Amino acid sequence: MHMADALVAPAVAGTMYVCSAAAAAWSVKKIRLDTDTKKIPVMGIMGAFVFAAQMINFTIPGTGSSGHLCGGMLLSAILGPYAGFLSMIGVLLIQGLLFADGGLLALGCNIWNMAFYGCFVGSLLIWKPMMRKGISRGKIITASVLGCVLTLQMGAFSVTLETLASGITDLPFGAFVATMQPIHLAIGLVEGLITAAVLLFVYEARPELLYCSSSAEAGEGKFSFRKTMAILAAAAVFTGGVLSLFASSSPDGLEWSIEKLTGSTEIEGAAGSLHQAAGALQEATSILPDYAFKGSESVMGTAVSGIIGAVVVVAVCVGVCSLLKHFRKRKQV
Repeated sequence: MHMADALVAPAVAGTMYVCSAAAAAWSVKKIRLDTDTKKIPVMGIMGAFVFAAQMINFTIPGTGSSGHLCGGMLLSAILGPYAGFLSMIGVLLIQGLLFADGGLLALGCNIWNMAFYGCFVGSLLIWKPMMRKGISRGKIITASVLGCVLTLQMGAFSVTLETLASGITDLPFGAFVATMQPIHLAIGLVEGLITAAVLLFVYEARPELLYCSSSAEAGEGKFSFRKTMAILAAAAVFTGGVLSLFASSSPDGLEWSIEKLTGSTEIEGAAGSLHQAAGALQEATSILPDYAFKGSESVMGTAVSGIIGAVVVVAVCVGVCSLLKHFRKRKQV
């Protein structure tokens, strides 16, 4: 559901950058007050896992479309809304800069659509209330599916609203909504099941890693903290480096919806100076555009992209969080 720059006018892009930046600033403030040092490596590893998982498009049977994990609900169910949101920003920023996945002008929109709803709505309005009286397997499955479906519907609808407000395409609003919402309902159901599977593993391995877990659940897991992190890190590398090679080649929900209305998965690029500047910057920074070697169709480009991306996401998430903690300690001294 990564929006391209061609869908977004500068005014809308700027507005969504401000909204996303405000949510990020609030998250930074909350993270600096968090004394849990274990959250730093978890942010890096789970961010890498989400990055790798987003590379795997799964087919939606009978539609000719595909979908991929957004990850906001998954991250916030482990890290909480604030650390989860910042981790998602790291994922989306690396995708846009290094792999040209999602436009840089539209980055504020993508952060809002893919990260804000999953991390704040999914975590605070669904996960937290459901886990208030204790975490169980049934609650994890229910919250995961409900949270992913609801937040993906909100994200898909925001895409149509941002496109309407931009007014630079010929996409009819009513028809766009009518195609976007049903296909993302199906994608949300699949994402919910994937999210539930990962969270059930964490619940069995180290239940205290889950957001809103009680002190009574600490230490009851099957694995140590280090082993759990090692398993998740290995899963991220395997997902990005191997499973990504088997991703569906069908257009994702947004591209499929655009194709249904225009006959093409792409919208003709806008000619404004900001669009051109964003495009030029992205072309300069993307070392593996579309997760492939430049000028090559080798599948190894996808595998290399998955591994490099996962490593960079770990470095960014851990580095930023460590700096925030460091500055907080210096301020206290």
